[in-house]
Amino acid sequence: MPSSTPQDLHIATPHGRLFAQRWRGGDDAAPIVLLHDSLGCVELWRDFSAALAAATARDVVAYDRLGFGRSDPHPGRLDAGFIAAEADAGFAHVREALALERFVAFGHSVGGGMAVGCAARYRAQCRALVTESAQAFVEDRTRDGILAARAAFAEPGQAERLGKYHGDKAAWVLSAWIDTWLAPQFADWNLDAQLAGVCCPTLAIHGERDEYGSARHPERIAAGVRGPATLSVLPGCGHVPHRERAGETLELVAAWLRTVD
Repeated sequence: MPSSTPQDLHIATPHGRLFAQRWRGGDDAAPIVLLHDSLGCVELWRDFSAALAAATARDVVAYDRLGFGRSDPHPGRLDAGFIAAEADAGFAHVREALALERFVAFGHSVGGGMAVGCAARYRAQCRALVTESAQAFVEDRTRDGILAARAAFAEPGQAERLGKYHGDKAAWVLSAWIDTWLAPQFADWNLDAQLAGVCCPTLAIHGERDEYGSARHPERIAAGVRGPATLSVLPGCGHVPHRERAGETLELVAAWLRTVD
């Protein structure tokens, strides 16, 4: 039976425990796994996770990557390959612990890039891929948006807001986003190799006014995957469609999933 009350889960990994939640959707279709953005966590999906389970009648799983939210601290720093690496890191442990023989990968922002990697890594198991506001490469708008965010978080009291969700890991979370993406060695990063490995149907959602990337990102995603791709650019929407246009995003994803899986 569908339920808006999630099940709390703690998943062991060699580097620390991950926190996850699972919402029951009532159907036996492939569960949706949510991968959060650079400052995100399970809690910051807010009521979208439960609403997605209800709208799709599928189980929805969201997890905090190591270093984020209620998961254990990350033991080091992120390197330039951290986006592709998530498929064999936290995601692999979540998939194994929950025995996800098939799944739908749904990622927001950097989580969208990670969802691409998961779909490529587990081709036989990934039934569909949804990217939301994902970056496919490092665009000038991407860097400019991060520079603006860095200035905003330097204002008194702003960085402390992250502590509500990440506790004493908040400074690490902020650095993991800003310092990693602005590093010179990250300037040539892109998703092309992972996109070429995606064979399942793909839905690329993007806000027309996304402050971290133009429509070139979902266009590159749709052009780069090997499976059928659907591109949806939402007029007047920014970087967080699932919050800014929650109803429209839910309807879009639910209707699309009914046609592909």
